Amino acid sequence: MTAIVTQPNWQAIARDFEAVVGKSGVVRKREELLVYECDGLTSYRERPEIVVLPKTTEEVAEVVKICDRASVPFVARGSGTGLSGGALPIQNCVLIVTSLMRKILKVDFENQRVIVQPGVINSWVTQTVSGAGFYYAPDPSSQIICSIGGNVAENSGGVHCLKYGVTTNHVLGVKIVTPDGSIVDLGGEIPEMPGYDLTGIFVGSEGTLGIATEVTLKILKIPESIRVLLADFTSVEAAGATVSDIISAGIIPGGMEMMDNMSINAVEDVVATGCYPRDATAILLVEVDGLEVEAELNTQRVAEICKQNGARDITVATEVDERLTLWKGRKAAFAAMGRMSPDYYVQDGVIPRTKLEYVLSEIEALGDKHGYKVANVFHAGDGNLHPLILYDNAVPGALEQVEELGGEILKLCVKVGGSISGEHGIGADKRCYMPEMFSPADLDTMQWVRQVFDPKGIANPTKLFPTPRTCGEAAKAYGQKTFENVDRF
Repeated sequence: MTAIVTQPNWQAIARDFEAVVGKSGVVRKREELLVYECDGLTSYRERPEIVVLPKTTEEVAEVVKICDRASVPFVARGSGTGLSGGALPIQNCVLIVTSLMRKILKVDFENQRVIVQPGVINSWVTQTVSGAGFYYAPDPSSQIICSIGGNVAENSGGVHCLKYGVTTNHVLGVKIVTPDGSIVDLGGEIPEMPGYDLTGIFVGSEGTLGIATEVTLKILKIPESIRVLLADFTSVEAAGATVSDIISAGIIPGGMEMMDNMSINAVEDVVATGCYPRDATAILLVEVDGLEVEAELNTQRVAEICKQNGARDITVATEVDERLTLWKGRKAAFAAMGRMSPDYYVQDGVIPRTKLEYVLSEIEALGDKHGYKVANVFHAGDGNLHPLILYDNAVPGALEQVEELGGEILKLCVKVGGSISGEHGIGADKRCYMPEMFSPADLDTMQWVRQVFDPKGIANPTKLFPTPRTCGEAAKAYGQKTFENVDRF
């Protein structure tokens, strides 16, 4: 394997980049590079050597070819809203930012698809097609700013992933630039393509297999009827039991979210929806959709199940403005935590729905053990937890302590049959916990796939997989043998 050059000629490389994208498309001033030194996981920071802003597939390919010739690592970045450090620069790297690639290239209503560049913002897709009665289902809380390219890299989810699936379920094909600068089409414009599912391999690969430059997305018809229920409970356990009972009844809501009391009050302090009862221990937001008769019947059934589990009050919103108000608080929950704490550390574990009550009580106990408050707001329907650990980064040692607490929460999720990530990805944040889920043979197999796309190991190196250099705890726990085949990345 070719080694990455440690002292490249950056002046010459910058001139080569300028020849491709122009001087305005290359950022080198140290004060300007500060903007790019982290993504949404702000506790990790590293300044890139150069930032390049291409506008076309061909420009991306030429930029990557320059990196390949010089054997310098590159990291792809969209809007920088990721929460796992996936777009975190590494030392002496080139950051390839796709935020200027924001054209919607094709809209095809007859075949229910659109083709977009990776810098297109998630919510723009729905805005573009809603007039014709369509929408794009994956809707992360950051959808007004996160980009489609980043969604593809992390396989993002959102409120509606319970019924409609995450990003990979809505990507028909991608045009990518591989780490040697080749332009390759994966998938196509139809749902079922023959051959290996390379699109499925690429979505969620976190920039380690190349850079998406065009994405073909599936769009859906807006349901005939949509209703949102808000039910409030005096116990988290009752709300958790309601989630399981709704699914057990054969009802698959469009979305089903839970917020605890701390989250409720943070949201009302900032957003002031006036809808969230401040004295509730937990609330459930349940969206049902479909044909009018189906939505009406399921609304009644969901309300009955909530009441059977002790819900105090149930609000049903049918008008668009009313529904948006109910969802507004949930979408703003992460940002609202800024009123309660200078910093927060969020995790992204997944558990079986039947383990909700147990895991939430264990998370509370872990928070008490470490001396930190933990707020819970999450995709209850598919068991995707988002515990927010509140802390002050200005306190020496606080970050290390909350990282340890976050790690214990992830291990708990795996212990009960879950996963260390549902939609935020692994990135730099959770790579040390991959051996909690995967055997050495599993990790080796993943690396073989990575090497096919990136034999030099220059595409987003150090991300996704554990190494002895980055994961001392994992190295001790699983032995050096686990990491023999991954250290070079």
